[in-house]
Amino acid sequence: MQDVNYPKLMAKSKYWKCVRIDALGNRQILEIAPAKAFVASVLADVSSDNIQQQLLRWVRDTANSERHLIAERCLLCFISWEIEQVCLQLATQFGAVHGFTCGDLLPYVLDDDGSLQPSTSYNCFSREILQSFDPEQSSLATWTSRRVKHHPALSRFLLECGVYLMSDWAILNDTQPKQLPRILGEFHSLTPTEIQQAQRLLEGYHAVYRADRLQQRSSRSRVQCTIPTTQQLQQISQRLEGKTNQKLESEIVMRQLQNLANRLRQYRIHVRGGYVPTESLDAAGNNYNSLLERIPSPDTNSWDQQEQVEFLESYRPQFQASLDQALTMTIQSRVRQLKRKDEEKARKFLTALHLSHCEKVPMAEIAQRLGLRAQDAVTRLLKLKEFRADVQQQLLVILRSHVIELAKNYSTPERLATLEGEITLVLNEQITSVISQAEAEAQSMKKNSSRSYFTERLCQQLKIDNL
Repeated sequence: MQDVNYPKLMAKSKYWKCVRIDALGNRQILEIAPAKAFVASVLADVSSDNIQQQLLRWVRDTANSERHLIAERCLLCFISWEIEQVCLQLATQFGAVHGFTCGDLLPYVLDDDGSLQPSTSYNCFSREILQSFDPEQSSLATWTSRRVKHHPALSRFLLECGVYLMSDWAILNDTQPKQLPRILGEFHSLTPTEIQQAQRLLEGYHAVYRADRLQQRSSRSRVQCTIPTTQQLQQISQRLEGKTNQKLESEIVMRQLQNLANRLRQYRIHVRGGYVPTESLDAAGNNYNSLLERIPSPDTNSWDQQEQVEFLESYRPQFQASLDQALTMTIQSRVRQLKRKDEEKARKFLTALHLSHCEKVPMAEIAQRLGLRAQDAVTRLLKLKEFRADVQQQLLVILRSHVIELAKNYSTPERLATLEGEITLVLNEQITSVISQAEAEAQSMKKNSSRSYFTERLCQQLKIDNL
């Protein structure tokens, strides 16, 4: 007959069962018999809400060494379950896109062998978590999650997969506006005007959001960086309006902050040696949704499913056609400029453009093939930052007129007249995303890596037009 206390015991099983990795790297549940007996007898009448506090008191009481060791082991078992839960969450959130599973993460952070006595030569990660835990500051589950996400080896692995575990708001919080010219100019190739706008945005964010954070710290409350409130976004918008005489809705400020944070995240992944992932145009669903939000239907003020399908079926090929046109126009303009000085230089430009993007030949090798002095001569010949900036500018002009014309089928002329600025903003966001992918690809220059959407269209135009 089953013991009447069995359900209570099983509810506390995380304190006597340990999640571990065996010698073959497989997940294993290890029952700790002394811990199970301890929970069944000494902790039988302690509620689940109070069990951790009682165990912590016994862990700190070293006078009773046997009870100290058993209580410690119970908490270590609980920590092992929390470690696995964090890894499962990371795999669920990022694994499918970035190519890893929970099983890939566990070996970095699950190294507890389940013994009662701590090793004299090695301190497992679970014990590090327990030893550094302060119940006055957080719960054990929260502290475990924080330590797992900051584990050096696990963080390096995630970086290699293109995952940087820091919220947008924390990234913005600890980035100085004076850093933006280097990050946005050198890495993302933004124009001086765009960089200045980003600096004003970040300064406004710091003046409002970071000031509130400092007040929270002064009240001794340690709170993670959370999403800005509507009131904070409105305050940031008011500060920007005072400097630019341009009033922005809270939703637009939020979108601009997220866009800036994404650029900063890509830069941090790159400088830490991680992989900056790229995505196809069809994967950029958020940009499409933003565009649909800017052009509401005149009757319902929202899109039905059929209207969304029709609009996107027209917009996707229009984006590709506009990008192709912008690439061709920019290439031909550059060739004409070079021909005025040196026709041979124009030919070398086209060859270098093809070799660098379509065959991913290193700059030093391109210099040898073209008879140039060194790879810096190829860099000066191509001027890729200027080239991409010119394509971006041309694409925005071409695409904007097409999208406004297309949107006339779904909204009123009066409504569109007030929305042209917002349509331009979201188009620029999507175009910037495509250009950023090309920049990240150029930084890595791995021969076996997949091409960005920008590069695919560039090589296609070079082939079609035989430029």
